[in-house]
Amino acid sequence: MLARINRYLLTAFSILIFAYTNATLAAVILQYHHVSDSTPASTSISPAQFKVHMEYLSANDFNVVPLSDIVSAVAEGKTLPDKTVAITFDDAYLNIYRNGKPILDNYNFPYTIFVNAGLVANNSHHYMSWAHLKEIAEQRGIIANHGYHHDSLTRPPAGMANDVWLAQYEHDLMRSENLIKQHTGHNYRYFAYPYGEYTAEIEVWLQSNQFVGFSQQSGAVGMHSSLTSLPRFPASKPYDKISSLRDKLNSLPLEIKPTKENAETIVSFKSTRSVTFDVTVDDFKREQLNCYVSGLGKQTVEWLSESQFTINFDGDLPVGRARCNCTARSISKPGRYYWYSRPWFVLKADGSWYPL
Repeated sequence: MLARINRYLLTAFSILIFAYTNATLAAVILQYHHVSDSTPASTSISPAQFKVHMEYLSANDFNVVPLSDIVSAVAEGKTLPDKTVAITFDDAYLNIYRNGKPILDNYNFPYTIFVNAGLVANNSHHYMSWAHLKEIAEQRGIIANHGYHHDSLTRPPAGMANDVWLAQYEHDLMRSENLIKQHTGHNYRYFAYPYGEYTAEIEVWLQSNQFVGFSQQSGAVGMHSSLTSLPRFPASKPYDKISSLRDKLNSLPLEIKPTKENAETIVSFKSTRSVTFDVTVDDFKREQLNCYVSGLGKQTVEWLSESQFTINFDGDLPVGRARCNCTARSISKPGRYYWYSRPWFVLKADGSWYPL
């Protein structure tokens, strides 16, 4: 009798552990731009390969949800089923409607399109029309904000003070949001940073305007992810191979953040030689944490305590958009990795911006 009770308790405990480890907030957001064979490779995926991606999601039982499900889970501290994924597109290119939408419709997958309302309003033949976007909004799509123009928030025009620039951008951002609401009925107040460029100051500004922000650095979304810089995995070339997509889709949120002293994203060339992070996840072995930096490769991780580590760069961050990608093998979920990415926008030696 005692043996049977023990077996029952062990089984019940195992079920609880399984439920706990599988009902977490560990979601992935994919980012695409063009779905075309004839557009710039760095922002494109071919229609054939996009279909391979969607088939992989379907065949492997991924839980493809509207982006709003993930945002709500983060905001409310709710759990989501394991293998939850959202699909997003930046810029509302017409080839998304012509080449991507039929594939998405075939799998009944929801998706989000971040639009520049000013470009749509100009009736450019490269972008969807409001009629296209309204059709998507009435089906499975979310229409969200990418700014009125495709201007970086971090780059005020020459001679313009930063606060004046933000005030002008706020006007244009709300102008774009109002046009989206007028033409599609959607008013989610989701904003994808043009070029992925943002700062800590801009995150505060975005929050004060009650917008959720989406960046372009890699990483899974977790309970502690910031609603002003939710990560998205680029899934276009050269990251469009299934081997790369599989690793991203199975990633877990590495809950780390830079210390206050390392919070700035805009840095000058040769000004930054290290970064320190605070850690809140303990489901990995410290010696298995690996961090790679753009242009520098794998860097040495120095643990300062159980909950903090430093990376001392063995060279200078390259001018342009730089990244630090950190991954670590999960203990509780064999074969899966925690993943975090930190962006820097590195100015030239004279303090000027690199080209967009």
